[in-house]
Amino acid sequence: MGVSGSGKSTVGALLAEALGVPFVDGDALHPPENVAKMAAGIPLDDADRAPWLDAVGARLADPPVVIACSALRRAYRDRLRGFAPELALVYLRGDRKLLARRLKSRRGHFMPASLLDSQLATLERPADDERALVLEIGRTPAELVRAALLRWEAP
Repeated sequence: MGVSGSGKSTVGALLAEALGVPFVDGDALHPPENVAKMAAGIPLDDADRAPWLDAVGARLADPPVVIACSALRRAYRDRLRGFAPELALVYLRGDRKLLARRLKSRRGHFMPASLLDSQLATLERPADDERALVLEIGRTPAELVRAALLRWEAP
């Protein structure tokens, strides 16, 4: 989980590969209307996110799977836990400057850098009871995956 540009898709795909499970990019589960809205620089509201969260949740209900999903608010994560009560999160956290630099250099993605501030304003850091590992994005994707594996593969 995390805002756009945090590396969710890259780290998620590598983590899924390391675990030998399927990977799903949550962006692919957005309805076309959501993609068009974000591409136009318009932030999604909760009504826009509801069918998308349900699609993500439905996929989480058929484990094992790693899904890259922003899951910015506690309420969104709680909705996902309704489908997958044992949901484990890897929160990829980074400072605005690094995130903005990543977004500006990214090509071919519908999410414009102009929506970063709205995502950061929406973001609620996972609480202690949410089974979340918080990782700083300044590390390499391979280092982030190793940290996640150590967290959940340790006895």
